[in-house]
Amino acid sequence: MLKWWDKYQELSQDGRPFVLATVVKSVGSTPRKPGTKMLIESSGRFWGTIGGGQLEVLVLAEAAKALAAGEGRLARFDLCPRTGQCCGGSTEVFLEVQNQNPRVYVFGAGHVGQALCRTLAETAFDVHVIDDRPEWIDSSRLPMEVTRHLMNWEAFLPETHWCDKKTYAIIMTPSHEEDRKLLKELLARPAAFVGLIGSRTKWARFQQQLMEEGVPAEALKKVSCPVGLDIGGETPQEIAISIAAQLLRRSNHEPNQ
Repeated sequence: MLKWWDKYQELSQDGRPFVLATVVKSVGSTPRKPGTKMLIESSGRFWGTIGGGQLEVLVLAEAAKALAAGEGRLARFDLCPRTGQCCGGSTEVFLEVQNQNPRVYVFGAGHVGQALCRTLAETAFDVHVIDDRPEWIDSSRLPMEVTRHLMNWEAFLPETHWCDKKTYAIIMTPSHEEDRKLLKELLARPAAFVGLIGSRTKWARFQQQLMEEGVPAEALKKVSCPVGLDIGGETPQEIAISIAAQLLRRSNHEPNQ
């Protein structure tokens, strides 16, 4: 049987929002004591128990509200016949929403990719970098806060969870052909933002090729290319700053678009 702690580790890694419900206060006769925890997914599935019965039904309802609002809450439940419980005591449960920070997948750990990871590591973004080249992904220039994935994007994508409001993707692999193939795959997934490094000429060619392959023109409007704000920079760090600025502007001012 999967324990709540095992599920906590799993959900924390894949980025799916969930609620950690903790009994913080018990008065009188109650089914569980302070410190008892359970995990609740947005689907309503849960792991662990804080007492069962109608109490958990009420907690699940509060968890759904917390997930919808994107913020935690403290809820008090009187365990009386009105709530379907006959214990006679009361319980306070803190519902903490996890994985609410935006997550960015940086595909490519080259010079710009590493600079972007360093820049974003100091922000609210949960930063992941994906590259199958050990000499780049193992670089000491990548901050410890960045999660590294030594694999190609084809192996990585099936393992990830995508959220249309919280997931950002930046494409900057060493190959234009891989950029195009990866972009086609990403356009079939929900994402808040998809950015592609490159020139306007590259983007015009990609658009023509992708439409010939059946990608709708409407889907291509999701892509920002050249990615980054136009600040006139040329060095990897300057380009990274321009991309980070665009991501932060999108995340902070247009989080639900």
